Amino acid sequence: MGTALFPPLDLRDWHATRDTLHGCAKLLGQVRATMTPKQKHWWHITLHVGARGFTTTPIPAGELTYELFLNLVDHELQVNPSRGEPWVTSLRGRSIADLRDELFSTLTRMGVEPSIDQAQFADHSIREYDGGAVDRYWQALTQVDVLFKRFRGTLRDETSPVQLFPHHFDLSFSWFSGRKVPGAGPDDEESADEQMAFGFSTGDETIPNPYIYVTAYPLPHQLKDTAIPEGGYWHTEGFEGAVLEYDTLTKSAAPQDALTNFLSGLQIAGASLMND
Repeated sequence: MGTALFPPLDLRDWHATRDTLHGCAKLLGQVRATMTPKQKHWWHITLHVGARGFTTTPIPAGELTYELFLNLVDHELQVNPSRGEPWVTSLRGRSIADLRDELFSTLTRMGVEPSIDQAQFADHSIREYDGGAVDRYWQALTQVDVLFKRFRGTLRDETSPVQLFPHHFDLSFSWFSGRKVPGAGPDDEESADEQMAFGFSTGDETIPNPYIYVTAYPLPHQLKDTAIPEGGYWHTEGFEGAVLEYDTLTKSAAPQDALTNFLSGLQIAGASLMND
């Protein structure tokens, strides 16, 4: 891989389009959360990276299974059932309310009735959709996804899948130390397990451009005193964690090595501190 595989991704150039994708991801995530068997650490609400976009993976519905697919290559929302014809609609020039209504009409015809709060998707304003910006985002994300999975494969302890959390629209995975957090209820999936998180965000109110992050729960006090691999820095506003901005990555002579070294160096340091 080279720098050409990490295209420019300044959020100012595609903020409205990113928000359109974010809304679509939340819609699919809500359906999956309602219809998919519960998994630990809320892994049943996430989306997964496919060859052409984000998938819910197969969702059970009686004798039928179906997949919701956010196709970022053809710029379509798809329903792929185990029986019958697939359904497809364009993402361009649409409102989130229109997409919701079309999707739920299709699911109803299939005999599927997800119970979600549809008022969350009631905005009828036409959303901006820049196909070129989506192409650049998808190219960048697929490269990060591969590198995350490659790094995850080097870790012997329990890890989560690499997955997209719709609420923050970040691709991430977690590593677990195997220890419980002192004082936390052992069955509290939010707080019981000591862990580190590794993720890729398109930008938010804390950092206005795309970035890679590494953080830990609970955060070892000494971790922020650890030397951060070249190009990264420690962030404290909004969340505490190490950050490698995407723009820094694109300027690196070997971006894949820079990203892997960032993840690996911090994971080694965090695991060492957690095991003290």
